[in-house]
Amino acid sequence: MRLRANDERGSLSVFMVGFAFMGLGLAGMLVDLSSMMNAYLRAADVAEQAARAGADTIDADYLRDTGQVRISDEATACGRADAIVAEHGDAGLVRLACGLPDDQHVTVTVRTTWDTYFLAAFGVSGGTREATATAGPLTGIGG
Repeated sequence: MRLRANDERGSLSVFMVGFAFMGLGLAGMLVDLSSMMNAYLRAADVAEQAARAGADTIDADYLRDTGQVRISDEATACGRADAIVAEHGDAGLVRLACGLPDDQHVTVTVRTTWDTYFLAAFGVSGGTREATATAGPLTGIGG
């Protein structure tokens, strides 16, 4: 039995609709995964800035007396880190942890939120990303 040309009419439309949905899904994943990666990079950037600000609180009296560099104290260093996080003015940006693993370094952990755009239509929501950074003052001839 021979098929006529009219018997296959419209069959390409079914494939085009399927490919359109698949293309939208891939574009949505690309945009939303980029949003997630951007949130991580933002958290890492703010954590680095906050750790550097905390590491900038050198105990000047101790330096003059001993010639050794150390961070003044945890409260001062973490206060400077909190100020940097607050200056960004983002409600979703939070400092989770701050501490001095030794007397010459400050470690700061920051969390930020991210939202989905395309995948929200499928019930997929955003989430949070965290980043940790450690900084200390440079000393010596190169520092």
